[in-house]
Amino acid sequence: MKLKIMPILVLLIVGLSIFISGCTDAGDSGDNKTKEQETEMSGTDEPITVAVSVVPLAEFVEKVGGDKVKTVVIIPPGADPHTYELSPKEVQEISKASMLVTVGVGMPFEKVWIDKFETMNSGTLIVNCSKGLELRELEKHDEELEAGNKEESDEDHEGLDPHIWTSPANAKMMVEDIYEGLVELDPENKAYYTQNRDAYLEELDALDARIREKLEGSEERNFMVYHPSWGYFAADYGLTMIPVEVEGKEPSARDLAKLIDLAKEKKVKVIFVQSQFSPRSAEVVAQEIGGEVVAVDPLAKDYIANMDNVSDVFARNLV
Repeated sequence: MKLKIMPILVLLIVGLSIFISGCTDAGDSGDNKTKEQETEMSGTDEPITVAVSVVPLAEFVEKVGGDKVKTVVIIPPGADPHTYELSPKEVQEISKASMLVTVGVGMPFEKVWIDKFETMNSGTLIVNCSKGLELRELEKHDEELEAGNKEESDEDHEGLDPHIWTSPANAKMMVEDIYEGLVELDPENKAYYTQNRDAYLEELDALDARIREKLEGSEERNFMVYHPSWGYFAADYGLTMIPVEVEGKEPSARDLAKLIDLAKEKKVKVIFVQSQFSPRSAEVVAQEIGGEVVAVDPLAKDYIANMDNVSDVFARNLV
């Protein structure tokens, strides 16, 4: 009997060991599953992807959104936003964004692609930053200058100035639009966005005050630019912008001659250009008036630092 019982006891002991081991493994598996779930939960707090039309808007989004946003710039630095065409890969990347921040006026690529963004991702929130702003028409030459291009000027041009961000006052309203968009997407973090917005609005107020102080003593309020990017800036600070470009076209020889006479009459000594456009015509005018060509970029990334730099350039040349 003892010999028969022993194998049974051995089997029972082995079975019990396997059972206990199985329970332990199941417990470890449960712990592992909990860790995986915790990892997934922590991963849900991913930053909101926000696509922006042009570089300056990226700072507005990042200043309000902080570490809760990730920005994607549609028009890369150095590209001309008036003519840039997106590649299929870029369209696909932008379509993943939860929010698209647009200039909302005068940017041809926005009109062409917004419908495509909405079709590809119907959940994307479109924020139009020109909403509520007093929009300006693009600067034109005087009647005498325009007469040489009358036939071309009568073509179908909307003529609204898209460079709305060059005015710090406009920038404040654009920041408000972005803030409202982020709160709509992420209401749980409203207090965070509100704090960031208020801090940045104070920075913009301080910027505006500095610019006014720099330009206050300038007697000559006229300046010449190749591309009319600074109309809103000029309107804010009582300046007169004279564009070299005519309706987006290179000026004719006749126009250049008239521009040279106008620059002399207005005591213009500097022609402002930006890297996205050829400086050739501006250089011709500058040479004839004994002036110089100076680069200022309305599309630079660090908005406040750039506007401080630009206003320094204006102050030095509007004496």
